[in-house]
Amino acid sequence: MKKALTLVMLSGLAAAGAQAAEAPLRYQTGQISLLGGKAQLNTGESLRYLDASGAKQVIVGQWGNPPEAAEDVLGMIVPAGLDPATKQGWGVVITESKDGHVSDKDAAGMNYDQLMRDMQAATKEENSGRQDAGFGTVDLVGWADSPRYDAATHKMYWAKELAFSDNPGEHTLNYAVRVLGRDNVLELNAVAGMTQLPQIKRDMAAVLNQVSFTPGARYEDFNADTDQLATYGIAGLLGVAAAKKVGLLGVVLLFLKKGWILIAAALGGLGRLMGRRARA
Repeated sequence: MKKALTLVMLSGLAAAGAQAAEAPLRYQTGQISLLGGKAQLNTGESLRYLDASGAKQVIVGQWGNPPEAAEDVLGMIVPAGLDPATKQGWGVVITESKDGHVSDKDAAGMNYDQLMRDMQAATKEENSGRQDAGFGTVDLVGWADSPRYDAATHKMYWAKELAFSDNPGEHTLNYAVRVLGRDNVLELNAVAGMTQLPQIKRDMAAVLNQVSFTPGARYEDFNADTDQLATYGIAGLLGVAAAKKVGLLGVVLLFLKKGWILIAAALGGLGRLMGRRARA
């Protein structure tokens, strides 16, 4: 769970100075090793990869977030030909969940419409707490792309559309891919705005196909006698285990583009990271 952060505003001049002082981004292409060899990414011709240092350079140096925002980031996937510092640019932030092996036994019986209604209700209930803490309110508008789970590859993706009271002119896109492994989950979260949904749906399909766990770390390599089992299933990946059900508030970190404020917003459920791209 991410820790709450103090609100920070990075001025345009400070951000520009920080960006100018940094070296050019060092993109990698081809076969990329992730998680110390437990997973791999094949960039193909449509994607590029930044390691943890490069991802931090984008998140902190270009987008204007404080260093704490990039502490748990393992890397970033960026579409080829797009500069993540521009208004059109976007990236996929890579993190890892170490909660254990996530059982997919509940996947076949999932009612995603009902799950969305549950999450919307939980989000509304928590708005008063967000206001008391000095944050704006959040409206979970609905699915921007309905959840899909591929039982053969143990991969899942979905997209949520959110509206924040402090940015009424542009809705936030939370596009997520989860790759289930033997005892962990690789988390891929797109940082973008709703207007970029068509492009992101196309490019995230490539990401979904080009990221996988390696032999020994794959989902089917799970050993019930030795490996940890997560306390939630597929529903938990979607953030369905809401605060009102488990008695806690999940802190969700929002990465913003340069010129906006980094917000640590209390949102119910087990979702860890939501990408938010603000106006230029």
